[in-house]
Amino acid sequence: MRTLSRSTSRCTRRVTIGVAGAALIGLGLAPPALAAPAPGTSTARTLSAHPYKAPQPYVFSYGYTGHLSLGGGNFTVGGRVYVVVKLNSGATHYGKWVVARPGQRNPGGTFHVETRIPYQCPPGKNGFARGYDEATGVWSPKLPVSICVRFD
Repeated sequence: MRTLSRSTSRCTRRVTIGVAGAALIGLGLAPPALAAPAPGTSTARTLSAHPYKAPQPYVFSYGYTGHLSLGGGNFTVGGRVYVVVKLNSGATHYGKWVVARPGQRNPGGTFHVETRIPYQCPPGKNGFARGYDEATGVWSPKLPVSICVRFD
């Protein structure tokens, strides 16, 4: 009986087929390098489509030494912030420019101011406080506060 010897050409054929198969699989998985964008789509990035939108600034209130104190966060660090307290009628009761500093407990640029408005006045929330970030041109949402108004 005759035994067939393994030829070297058979081994090389297997290696060649394996390498060619791997190359075809690699080409199928690779993204097309010269593909054109779909018609009507733009490749330019816009600021509104950026996935990391800065959070909106905010204002909060607290009592300190019997006065209404205001703080805020998410303002531009080192930027000017206009803090205003108004009656619901629109009359300004307090306004001051402050500089937002890096916060330890609040995110972004923060501020803290003490007004001369007494804290916890009856008849309820008859006014609001807001902060304006000069660098971004964005107002914080209105925060309802009580403002004591003297009637003399």
